[in-house]
Amino acid sequence: MTMESQHRIGRTLLFTCLASILGFGLQAGICTVQGQVIDWPKVRQLYRGGLQRQTPADRAKEYLERVDQERHQKRLQRSRSQSRLDRRAASAAKGKETTGLIPLTELGESNYKGQTGGLYGKGGNMPPAAHLTAAKKELAKIEPLDADGKPSAGGKIVLISLGMSNTTQEFSKFKELTDVDADKSPNLVIVDCAQGGMAAQQWAHPESRMRKKRRPPWITMAERVQKAGVSPAQVQVVWIKQAQPMPARLGEFPKHAKSIQRDVTIILNKLKEKFANLRVAYLSSRIYAGYATTGLNPEPYAYESAFAVRWLIEEQIKGKPELNYDSARGEVKSPLLLWGPYLWADGVKPRKGDNLVWKREDFRRDGTHPSESGRKKVADMLLKFFKNHPTAKRWFLKRSAI
Repeated sequence: MTMESQHRIGRTLLFTCLASILGFGLQAGICTVQGQVIDWPKVRQLYRGGLQRQTPADRAKEYLERVDQERHQKRLQRSRSQSRLDRRAASAAKGKETTGLIPLTELGESNYKGQTGGLYGKGGNMPPAAHLTAAKKELAKIEPLDADGKPSAGGKIVLISLGMSNTTQEFSKFKELTDVDADKSPNLVIVDCAQGGMAAQQWAHPESRMRKKRRPPWITMAERVQKAGVSPAQVQVVWIKQAQPMPARLGEFPKHAKSIQRDVTIILNKLKEKFANLRVAYLSSRIYAGYATTGLNPEPYAYESAFAVRWLIEEQIKGKPELNYDSARGEVKSPLLLWGPYLWADGVKPRKGDNLVWKREDFRRDGTHPSESGRKKVADMLLKFFKNHPTAKRWFLKRSAI
């Protein structure tokens, strides 16, 4: 018998032995052990190195032992890697219970990156006297209107929302609470027009969605107003809470906040075009985001977005044409702007005045969107604001409750 014949017989015996001992699957030239593809070069190397000294069964066992060792090492590596991921996930899930940042309402005349505190700047949390006087003048124009926008005792005052996912989650809860509140004006109709995934840039630049054959948020808004049984002419108040997704891509403060300011200016212009009797826009910034597990809108971007709201109001007070609300000063392009409720607090550190805190359970898994308890916190703040704030309660409440 030739040497080549011996090798052929040896290979056949080795493969047969492997198959019988280990239960190999031999299909279409592919051989596997427990679902693992056999490394045939390694088999040939083992065979050539010791076939004449060991039986095929011994070589098969040796190969199986090495396969088991390699698989065991891979399992250990996967386990260690998963443990690291689990630790990171647990840390991210817990997030930061506080950031050390000071709520804008408490910052006073202290400085944050070149900005003083206060909702209206220079430490003040109430509108300057002249702006408050202008606000009262605009608010006096809010009254029940019929579908054509004419005054009517049986008409409606429509309050809408505009914003992204957090906004609709919170405002829909507010609507649920308010619609059964005994003090609500019978003329008031609340319509949630905020929409998931529709951040400032999507509302400001709907043409980008149209080019991609996607539905612009303004179409959905119009449909919701119609479905509520009211007309655009009856819409007189809006609550806006906006942000930009992945703000880190826009640059550090103030760049990302300036982006919100620019886009909301465009949004306000579009709102006034669509709702001729829109008088007042109440603006709020984001809730706490120290628990965020993604870059969608973490801290300090959520905190810093409040400055975009303040800059918008400051620009309107200074007379910026794009934000003009007074026909005596030229073309009206915007409703009058006021702060709505300020929603941010530094995590579990109680806020002065109302002891507001944001706990981990107030958020969903991503640490960004509110859970049921988080939604209710915002809804309660909205309801309290509209029922008690001097610029809101006249149109929000029934006469006997004012």
